[in-house]
Amino acid sequence: METKLKKLTKKYALLKKGWSPQQNLFYGFLTYVLVGFLLLLIPLFSKVHAPALDHLFIATSAVSTTGLVTISIFDTYNFFGQFIVMALFQLGGIGYLSFTTFMILSTTRKITVWHKKILSTEFTLPNTIKINDFLKSVILFTLIMETLGAILFFIAFKNEGMPTLEAVWSSIFHSISTFCTAGFSLFNDGFTGYVDNHFINIIISMLAISGSLGFIVITDFGMWIKHKAHKLSFTTKIIFYGFVLLLAFGTTFFYFFEPSITSLQGDSRFLSAFFQCMSAMTTVGFNTVDFGAFSQAMLIICIFLMYIGASPSGTAGGIKITTLTAILAIVKSRLQGSKNVTFLGKKIPMERLYIATSAFIFYTSLIVIGTFLITFTNDLKLDDIVFEVSSALGTVGISRGITSDLNTFGKWVIIFLMFIGRLGVLTFGLAIWARKSTNENNEILIEDIAV
Repeated sequence: METKLKKLTKKYALLKKGWSPQQNLFYGFLTYVLVGFLLLLIPLFSKVHAPALDHLFIATSAVSTTGLVTISIFDTYNFFGQFIVMALFQLGGIGYLSFTTFMILSTTRKITVWHKKILSTEFTLPNTIKINDFLKSVILFTLIMETLGAILFFIAFKNEGMPTLEAVWSSIFHSISTFCTAGFSLFNDGFTGYVDNHFINIIISMLAISGSLGFIVITDFGMWIKHKAHKLSFTTKIIFYGFVLLLAFGTTFFYFFEPSITSLQGDSRFLSAFFQCMSAMTTVGFNTVDFGAFSQAMLIICIFLMYIGASPSGTAGGIKITTLTAILAIVKSRLQGSKNVTFLGKKIPMERLYIATSAFIFYTSLIVIGTFLITFTNDLKLDDIVFEVSSALGTVGISRGITSDLNTFGKWVIIFLMFIGRLGVLTFGLAIWARKSTNENNEILIEDIAV
């Protein structure tokens, strides 16, 4: 029996080496989803019975760090079931192979070329950052931030009068969920009950922004602080400046023009405007104001922010700020009649522009197709469906309240979109249609030129 198991293990290892990095990521995340689904099916982990499709929906939503749910996490699963959900979005947040590769490095063994190819494809690292340093930064920064978040959440929940054991578990669960921008909550109404609790709002914002800015930015800033001679990469600068500008843009619009926010008084008005914008951009998926009450004009702003997302190699979804930057650079160069495509004086390689335009077209097409399929099979409002589809593909998790109202086909569409959103649209395309192994990155990055 042991000999047969060894033979099967060797065959599987050879099979994985024959796959492209994109295919390895595809099957890796698919395995996470299926294992999570099978575990959630076990009656021992549930308080009440739920349909198998809903368990699959939750498993996919957790691995993709989306946060859309068709059933209540707290009412459906007991502690062990909730722990499984938490483990799934933790794995989904730090990425496929990240933890196992970190363990290999911790035992002083070198990672293989196969590991490096998959990790470089998933995280799309610039040339200035080594994979070993990057991976250590990912795991250590994740542990530090999630531990800090859990401590702060515990203090906040205790101040709200929550029992100690409940506060401990809620703190750990919500800290990991927030940093991974998973958007899962043990509260059925999310954080709408804490709209005036500035401390909780700040904790969530701190964790979500830290996770969504991306491990590239965190690693780069860490190296810059540690080594004064190290220069921040052009990619890091683009991500940071783009994030700040978009966050300011969204917060301003929500503050002045969203009726459900303008009705609030004092600091709560600004904090609510900032929080909803931050939630959409970082794709954390928490809300302190009911998105179902948002005006249609502000829904468009929210959909735009979910569409863009934040940073590659972070926990957020969307087409990424770097892709948006490349698209804007292309438009600018065409309008000026320039042969070269530049941004802030840096020339963007043509290969990167091809990747950016491909991601932009493919991502937009999926939103249109997903919207059509759900509209065709469900009797729901169009603006609610567009919002739901954008939230699913962007792995955001904010909803206008229609997720549980979707029919079976509609739920399958959302499951499909959430999985693609976590994998990356180009990674998914290359995994399905590419005829041979490729080292193309799944997200557009602007390389450093003459830095």
